[in-house]
Formats: sequence, C-alpha cells, structure tokens
Amino acid sequence: MDIPRIFNITESAHRIHNPITPEKLATLGAALRLASGARVLDLGSGSGEMLCTWARDLDVVGTGIDMSQLFSEQAKRRAVELGVADQVHFIHGDAAGYVSDEKADVAACVGATWIGGGVAGTIALLARSLRTGGIILIGEPFWRQLPPTDDVAKGCLANSISDFLVLPELVASFGHLGYDVVEMVLADQDGWDRYEAAKWLTMRRWLEANPDDELANEVRAQLSSEPERYAAYTREYLGWGVFALMPR
Repeated sequence: MDIPRIFNITESAHRIHNPITPEKLATLGAALRLASGARVLDLGSGSGEMLCTWARDLDVVGTGIDMSQLFSEQAKRRAVELGVADQVHFIHGDAAGYVSDEKADVAACVGATWIGGGVAGTIALLARSLRTGGIILIGEPFWRQLPPTDDVAKGCLANSISDFLVLPELVASFGHLGYDVVEMVLADQDGWDRYEAAKWLTMRRWLEANPDDELANEVRAQLSSEPERYAAYTREYLGWGVFALMPR
C-alpha cells in the first residue's frame, strides 16, 4: 500500500505536505486551546509534523495514519528526533474508513479529504472518532479569486471551477452540514511558495542522482513546467486553509 511514487519523490524533503507553514501550524495548535494530554487523531498524517510538534509544544498524544510508507517512516523518525515517540504513534495504512477505538479530542484530516469522498464524507468519518465536545479539523482548498474559465481552473490542477468554493461559500458549507466554525488558519502565498517551490530543488537533485529511473522523464517534465504553471495559476487563484469545526 502506497501513494503514487511521483509524490514520494517530489515531496520527499517536505515535513509538511500542504501550504501551511511551521509558524501557522503552531498558531493553529495554540488556537485550539488544548489541555495537556489531549488526544489527536490525524488521518492522512504525512510526515507527522503536526502531531510531533504539537506533542512537543502542547503535550498532546495521538495517532496518525498515512498511505505513504516513506512519509510514515519519516514521521516515526521525527517523533524520535523531537523526543515524543512515547506520545504519538504512526500507522502506515489507508486512512479511508479509519475509526479510532479511543475517542479523540481533535479528529483531523488536513488536506486529504479524498479519503471520505470529499469534505462532507470526511467530516462524517472524523465525527465517528470524536468525543463529545471535541473539534474536527479540515484542511481544504478554496478559490482566492474565481477563475474566469475552466481552463484556468485546470491550470490550478482542478478538473473545473466547480471543484472548489470561494472562502465565504466554503465557510457557509460547514454550517449547512451542522457544524460551527470555531477557528480557522489560512495559508498565504508565501506558504504556497514553500510547499510548491520546495519540490523543484528536490526534483532537480533526484534527477541528478537517478537519471536512468523509469520516472525520470516524468520528473523532468514536471520540473520543466511546474514553476511557470504554479506562478501563473495556483499562486494567484487557489487558497487553502484549516477549519476547526464543532457539531451544533
């Protein structure tokens, strides 16, 4: 079980696999006002930076599940590096359908809502692991400005304009699902730069080390096209944020 290898290559040097920065990740953790010992479940936990840094800084405990074997191994190493391996546990597995035996104070899916077939399905999945009075975290893109055409939306790697909402509509949609939005931390263009641009050096170094790999042509094509595509489309049109929700 693993994610497509291209993602393991392009994001192998990332600690955070979305546009939020370490500073904003810390802001989010502090904003939730978690008690010492609070339990966090993170579906699609990537390289474990959220759980590991919150365990270090906020004294939480928790579990992360991710399909990437590489990212799961990186998460375990990060827990050891930060001295929190006794507080957090990482599982290499499919987060889709995962329900925790022990109810969580925070149930999160930060940038992987495909595990539930979209935002609504992922919220419903997370709710099954949430204790009464707990908080759900959803990380999701939105349109910073509405693309004028579907071709521009495709330049943002969406299928069409209808894939995402503008921010007010996204916030309203949580209410329609029966949840109060109790906090949010939004990525900015600098955060997008750190997420996207960091891939380019990784790809270049990988190509130098692996010129005969079966994916070398695909990685070369991405490195040749991604900087221009990103600067023209994603950076200008696509936003991203983490939204804290509590059931009404």
